[in-house]
Amino acid sequence: MTIWKSFLHNKLSRAVTDGALEITYPDRTTERYGDDDVDPVRVRLKHDKWVRGLVLDPQLALGEAYMEAGLQIDGDEIFALLDLIWENILSRRRGVGVAAFMRRALRRLAQFNPAERARKNVAHHYDVGNDLYRLFLDSDLQYSCAYFEHPNISLEDAQRAKKDLIAKKLLIKPHHSVLEIGSGWGGLGISLAERSGAEVNSVTLSKEQLRVARMRASARGLSEQAQFKLQDYRATRGSYDRIVSVGMFEHVGVPHFQTYFDQVATLLNEDGVALIHTIGRPHGPGATDAWTAKHIFPGGYIPALSEIMPAIERAGLILTDLEVWRLHYAETLREWRRRFKENAGKISKKYDARFIRMWDYYLAISELSFRYGVHVVFQLQLAKRQDAVPLTRAYLAADHPEYGSHDHKARKYA
Repeated sequence: MTIWKSFLHNKLSRAVTDGALEITYPDRTTERYGDDDVDPVRVRLKHDKWVRGLVLDPQLALGEAYMEAGLQIDGDEIFALLDLIWENILSRRRGVGVAAFMRRALRRLAQFNPAERARKNVAHHYDVGNDLYRLFLDSDLQYSCAYFEHPNISLEDAQRAKKDLIAKKLLIKPHHSVLEIGSGWGGLGISLAERSGAEVNSVTLSKEQLRVARMRASARGLSEQAQFKLQDYRATRGSYDRIVSVGMFEHVGVPHFQTYFDQVATLLNEDGVALIHTIGRPHGPGATDAWTAKHIFPGGYIPALSEIMPAIERAGLILTDLEVWRLHYAETLREWRRRFKENAGKISKKYDARFIRMWDYYLAISELSFRYGVHVVFQLQLAKRQDAVPLTRAYLAADHPEYGSHDHKARKYA
């Protein structure tokens, strides 16, 4: 038994207590961990370098071993293996070694995202080809958490519910000026313009997304009302009644949190309202895992509320409402992964097996992070005045007369 195999064997012998794992090592010996009376997840490690990697830097090595087919699973069911790992190791907050400690210590350097680096980071993920995203997203190409108001509703309905709720929280009126930071493929910006008559200015760093967003706006006769620009949020100028940002803040990076909220405060009118929708950490600050940072979202970081609020306060903004979405993203990701696997044949015509395994791993591990409560979604409603929004949440009801037409001056305490 090599020293690396011995380390890994001892660690798994202690850690795996729920469920069962069976590993066939490169020397063709097989070891079983966990319960004796359940069917195990069966794994084969093809080379000693992956055994060594799983000891030294498991967060990075596990994903890379699967991508490179150095780790093979019976039935190719990566979700089952990751679920076992979450249950026995990650959800119990067991240590993950020196490499993970160093990533947290150096996270500000890793997340330093000046404009040029931010553009490259966005292109790495969002410019891989629009056809790929069409094969697993909803018809509106919403690439953020859907809102499942009722069990068993479709992904399309849940994404519409998400957009509807955001529109309500923004309290948009006709001819309001709206800034959207992070366009996606234009679905939210176009929806806000269509439903409210608002004038939407949307900025993005993705050339591929920009092209589609402009085409969609033009096809609906909204090119003047919903304008999309290739622009960094830090370069945006003007004054806006409403600011919305969905799924973009995760790309800002810790060193730039203050810059981001200072910019929101600068661009927001005195009686304006902003809505920031971001994935968040409910257990406090952390660091982006190495595999995700290297292969999926370079420069990205999921923030804790304790990291966001000081920057909001220093920017002179008021938190007027906070909603935490818990399992909604797990359900969204489950549907994305189902569609991705369903369309694997079509995807394989353009992308190789390594790419497909990488995305399967990304969607699976992301879903599990929400299922085990490691990540949630924060929706933060911000303003400069405490009376910029109604005093209760009654306006969020679809048929409530205040929706879109409240008068803050009339709603004072007696």
